[in-house]
Amino acid sequence: MAVNRVPVLKRCRSLDLDPVYLGIDKKSTRQLRRANRKMSEYGLQLREKQKAKFIYGVLEKPFRNYYKKADKMAGMTGENLMTMLESRLDNVVFRLGFARTRKEARQIVDHKHVLVNGKQVNIPSYLVSAGDVIEIKENKKGSERYKGILEVTAGRVVPEWLDVDQEALKGTVKELPSRDVIDVPVNEMLIVELYSK
Repeated sequence: MAVNRVPVLKRCRSLDLDPVYLGIDKKSTRQLRRANRKMSEYGLQLREKQKAKFIYGVLEKPFRNYYKKADKMAGMTGENLMTMLESRLDNVVFRLGFARTRKEARQIVDHKHVLVNGKQVNIPSYLVSAGDVIEIKENKKGSERYKGILEVTAGRVVPEWLDVDQEALKGTVKELPSRDVIDVPVNEMLIVELYSK
């Protein structure tokens, strides 16, 4: 499996992204030194795509497939793309506060700790639907790992499209998110422009 091994803070600096969006509360003190070169239109579009891929932990081929699916759906392609990325199971586990970062959420799903509607799902890219109930397996709930995670994520705001019971490590998808409730700093219109060339 392909893994992105670029240091996270270094990547955040190059994409001009706040690490908070990844669930990381560290800050880099270094400044990115660039010559006073104006970025081209293509450069801006590419950076937005790389930002979206980096935040959600998606590689190029699956990302392109999401775009193709979003393009075929009714409505705005960019908004459809963001909704699909946001409704990935690993992202939902992160948003519910059952993981500190999206990478950790992906690992939790991979390790078969997550049930969707009572069935075990170990595919991080599984797309949840409205009404789905996501919970951590009963035999994993008491582990030290989740106690530690809940301490860290207790103050995190859960988006309004999700309903969560942190004590029971259980959450419900009330509805699929619309673009205005997704707080990710990505301009999806530039991604659409890039792919529609």
